Amino acid sequence: MTQENQNPTPEQENPAADPAATESAATEPAAVKTPEQEIAELNQKIGELQDNFLRAKAEGENIRRRAVEDIAKAHKFAIESFAEHLVPVTDSLYAALSTDAGDAKAFKEGLEITLKQLLSAFEKGRMTEINPAVGDKFDPHHHQAIASVSSEQEPNTVVSVLQRGYTVADRVLRPALVAVSAPK
Repeated sequence: MTQENQNPTPEQENPAADPAATESAATEPAAVKTPEQEIAELNQKIGELQDNFLRAKAEGENIRRRAVEDIAKAHKFAIESFAEHLVPVTDSLYAALSTDAGDAKAFKEGLEITLKQLLSAFEKGRMTEINPAVGDKFDPHHHQAIASVSSEQEPNTVVSVLQRGYTVADRVLRPALVAVSAPK
């Protein structure tokens, strides 16, 4: 073997570098589409896009409808878990009414246990009691002043609680009814 056969020339290594081959590839006519073929392809694309649009629109409507149904169910059954916690309290009250306990002390103990059950149900339902102590500052967001009385306490402080208030998840359900000290 000679060196010519063992070391190919640059033209032999890369046939695409041949200028004659490049010219013949450039002169071949590209696939020319007729206007009718282009119209058919465009109509097919339009059909696909319309189909995709209609599917997306239907999916959006289904999502909206399911969301409305979920909201309606949430409103309808929102109190369900809270009600489950109140059922044992009701059972205890019925049991207390059905017994003929002549002992007032035992009856009072039963009521205290039932009250503890009720407060536990309130806690599980995220319901908290508003029961300000005497001398606490009056808070118009949680208290409702129904009387202003003269007192030795600072002005606008709670003198007595007439009715406890309640909040549900930090939202006031009912403010505590209080009497406040009058300004001197």
